[in-house]
Amino acid sequence: MTECTEDTSVVTRRLIPEEQRLDATADRFGVWFPLTIEVAVYQITEHITQGEYTGGWWWLYDISNRGFYMAPDLDKSFQVSCDNNWQGELSADALGITACLYAFSRLSYAENIELGKLCAEHYYLLREYMFDHPEVAAIVAATD
Repeated sequence: MTECTEDTSVVTRRLIPEEQRLDATADRFGVWFPLTIEVAVYQITEHITQGEYTGGWWWLYDISNRGFYMAPDLDKSFQVSCDNNWQGELSADALGITACLYAFSRLSYAENIELGKLCAEHYYLLREYMFDHPEVAAIVAATD
């Protein structure tokens, strides 16, 4: 008889130290990070916060499943209004996850097939991490 076991491993994050940020994003995304991905995340964040977010420092995170996300370094919550008509409040961390999920999803349809595949992979890796986040219900509502 074969015994089924459930995988209960938790996907975790690790803050990328400041001195490793350029190498970490270049290794993972190449020039697409500063030219495409990072720009998309900032634009989406400004859009879904309806201008409440106006810029600032962002933390970059490695995820234990090989994923990545970034989040504003702000100790506040944001009122968010998403394109799917969901409205609610997200912490800065949950806002970063949401904006990254939007950006990865949109960029997965890029004309450049390599960029599209990379963003699709990172979308699913980040979603896997998201399911252990304290604000998972709000993030799912904002992105589905």
